[in-house]
Amino acid sequence: MAPLNLHHLRLFRAVARDGTLTGAARSLNISQSAVSTQIKSLEASLGHALFDRVGRNLALTEAGRIALDHADEIFSTAEDLSAVLKAAGGPRRALRVGALATLSRNFQIAFLRPLVGRADVEIVLRSGAQDTLLRALEATSLDVVLTNLVPARDAASPYLVHRLDEQPVSIVGTPARRSGEGETPRQLLATHPLVLPTPETALRAGLDGLIERLGVLPRIAAEADDMAMLRLLVREDVGIAVLPPIVVRDELAAGQLVELARLDEITEVFSAVTKRRKFPNPLLSELLDRPRDGTAHPV
Repeated sequence: MAPLNLHHLRLFRAVARDGTLTGAARSLNISQSAVSTQIKSLEASLGHALFDRVGRNLALTEAGRIALDHADEIFSTAEDLSAVLKAAGGPRRALRVGALATLSRNFQIAFLRPLVGRADVEIVLRSGAQDTLLRALEATSLDVVLTNLVPARDAASPYLVHRLDEQPVSIVGTPARRSGEGETPRQLLATHPLVLPTPETALRAGLDGLIERLGVLPRIAAEADDMAMLRLLVREDVGIAVLPPIVVRDELAAGQLVELARLDEITEVFSAVTKRRKFPNPLLSELLDRPRDGTAHPV
């Protein structure tokens, strides 16, 4: 077999992503015939057809899917190497962090605190939906994703999930919501309006199960997919909220809010998701390997 031509491999990846020679040629700013010729050369070099024609589009063959996996790995490694070497040559290093949009800001700051304010470190923060952040992690445009939703994994998964902490969950509200009798969780959930995370969150799933087991018909005053908004709503006494105390740590310390009851059946697990990389960002080890109250190990 002839030596692998990386130029041919780059053209192949463009065609595989677009599904047409025309679109790939346009994105690469070269002629369609040139792309076709190069793909044929690559197929001859590998000894396998990489595409089947399906109507006007090109679909990957089994050999094509294998080739694309390897091509992505090759170019991802090259990008990793470039980023690492550029960072090594400069006075500042960057850590690119993605965080689930619903994740507690207090938790994020606690995780990043060892690097915050360092003159030699730049922290780049992005928030968003988990699937968007994981795609950015796979493309190596993020170094780590902070989340409380563990991504699905199998033997071929590129992810490493580092369990960072497990927080208790409580019912919190303004001091005016506190009864001198010490209401039970069931009484609180049944008699007060509730400020809750939205249904797609892990915390809400556990809470809905608890509410059903307790036989409570909840009166939901507000739902929010942002922990900062939940903090504001409960401070405005819209209702009582169910969330980890770390989210409202400052309000609890200042007496603006009080913990009305602890929900022992529910906890929230915080994790850091990284990708298997040949050149991992060295700043990550400073965060993942340091001692903390919870555990920090890949699962």
